[in-house]
Amino acid sequence: MSEGQPVDYTLRLGKGAREDLISVRVVDVVRIYADSLTQPVRALDNVSLEVRAGEMVALIGASGCGKSTLLNLVGCVDLPTSGTVEIDGRETTSLSDDALTTLRRDRIGTIFQLFNLLPSMTIAENVALPLFLQSRNRIETFDRVKSALERVGISSLAGAYPAKISGGQMQRAAIARATIHNPAIVLADEPTGNLDSKNGASVLRLLRGIADGGQAVLMATHSAEAAAVCDRVIRMRDGCII
Repeated sequence: MSEGQPVDYTLRLGKGAREDLISVRVVDVVRIYADSLTQPVRALDNVSLEVRAGEMVALIGASGCGKSTLLNLVGCVDLPTSGTVEIDGRETTSLSDDALTTLRRDRIGTIFQLFNLLPSMTIAENVALPLFLQSRNRIETFDRVKSALERVGISSLAGAYPAKISGGQMQRAAIARATIHNPAIVLADEPTGNLDSKNGASVLRLLRGIADGGQAVLMATHSAEAAAVCDRVIRMRDGCII
């Protein structure tokens, strides 16, 4: 695709994708960072994209191209300077801080390169955290944590602490935590960046399964192998989709 052409949002939709259900819509988004010490930085420049339920999409590009900034906007941890971001049909700039927190808690799951598990909590407690924040009852939480750990293949590690398990196991736990509350969109920021090839491939299979099960997955990556399992690859450079 040459620069300036519109992105083909229907290209290579996965088997779980629903053309009628858009989980993420970003329209003409600009994000400018400015402070008193530096020149303004235009981190995103008129970016538009859509991700449908059941679709797995890769954002690929060099460091500093805008991938993480875009994930932050979709993840409701930042707001655009201009343009609109809709998550599960809700436009983020129109929401209060409390409503943004609720949207982030209930409809978004995030998987990080460095796992971000809380070291003082067991694996089961880490995975249960989104349900604790939603004030789910203990029986439902226990059942869903058990099922989530079985789904990612680490049920035997429920009582272990993060420091006692491998990087691949920690990332499986992070995937369980990011999906246990059935979010509309799962964001993955370099999810295989700290893993060897075997564990990386296992994590990608899990993410592929999440999309095939009907949830949207948006992944930022430098890895051609990671991008290859996606339904669509969006290349970024200098804050733009190219």
